[in-house]
Amino acid sequence: MNFLLQILRITVPYALAALGGALSERAGIINIALEGTFLAGAFGAAVGSIYTGSAVVGLICGVLAGMTLQLLHAFATVRQRADQIVSGLAANLLALGATRFFLKLLFDSTANSPRITAWSSAAPLLAITGLLAFAVHALMHWTRFGLRLRACGENPEAAASLGVPVTSVRMVAVVLAGALAGLGGVWLAFDQHKFVDNMSGGRGYVALAAMIFGKWRPLPAVAACLLFGFAETAQIGLQASKLGLPNQLVQMLPYVLTIVALAGGVGRARAPAALGRPYEEE
Repeated sequence: MNFLLQILRITVPYALAALGGALSERAGIINIALEGTFLAGAFGAAVGSIYTGSAVVGLICGVLAGMTLQLLHAFATVRQRADQIVSGLAANLLALGATRFFLKLLFDSTANSPRITAWSSAAPLLAITGLLAFAVHALMHWTRFGLRLRACGENPEAAASLGVPVTSVRMVAVVLAGALAGLGGVWLAFDQHKFVDNMSGGRGYVALAAMIFGKWRPLPAVAACLLFGFAETAQIGLQASKLGLPNQLVQMLPYVLTIVALAGGVGRARAPAALGRPYEEE
C-alpha cells in the first residue's frame, strides 16, 4: 500500500502538467514552458503560504503564478507569433532566474525558502488531480469549447472560416495549461514543505513526454504519468536497497524509461496537424 501511495504522490505533478500540455498542444501551441511553470507555481505557493500562513492562499498564489508565466508564453507565441520552442525555453529560463532572485531577496537564501504551511494530508490534491483528469477529458471531448480547441490545433484557417476566434481559444488553452502546471508546482512545494531552488528537476519535460506518449489525449497521458511515477518510485526503492547498484545508474531509470517510451510510441502517434504553426488573423 505504501508503494502504491508513493507512486500516486510522485505521479501528481507529472499528471497535472501533462493535462495542461494536452490542452495547449491540442490547440496548436507547443509548450515546453511546463518546466518553468512548475517553478513559478511552487514559488508562488511558498510565498503565499509563508506570508499569510494559509495553505489555501498558497495554492491560489501558485496557480496564479503558473498562469502568469504561461500568459507571457501565450502572448509571445499567439499574439506575436514568436517561435514556440524559443519562447518556451525563454519562459523556463525566466522562471529559473526569477525564482532564484526572489528567493535571495525575500528569504536571504540561495537554496530554499523557510518551511511553509501545507495540508497535513495529500488526499485533497490527490482528489483534485483525479477530478481534473476527467474534467479536462470532458472539456476537450464533450464541450463546444473543446471542439473549437481541437479545431484550432488541426486547421485554424478552417476553424476561423466557421467563426471560431482562433487567437482567443489558443490564449485560453495556454493559460489553462499554466493553471494546471502551476498546481503541479504547488504540489511540489507542499510535498517538501518548502521551495527549493530548481526543484522542478526536469519534471516538466517528462510530463511533456508522457503527454506525447498518451497521444495528446488527457486520460492516456495521465496513465503514462503513472508509468513514470512507478519508475521514479522504483528508483527510490533501489537507492534505499542494499543491492550495491551504482547510484548514477539507478538515478537514470526514469529518464531511460522516458526515452524508451518515446522511441516506442511517438512513431505511432500523430501530433495535431497545426502544432507549432503560427496563425495570423486576416
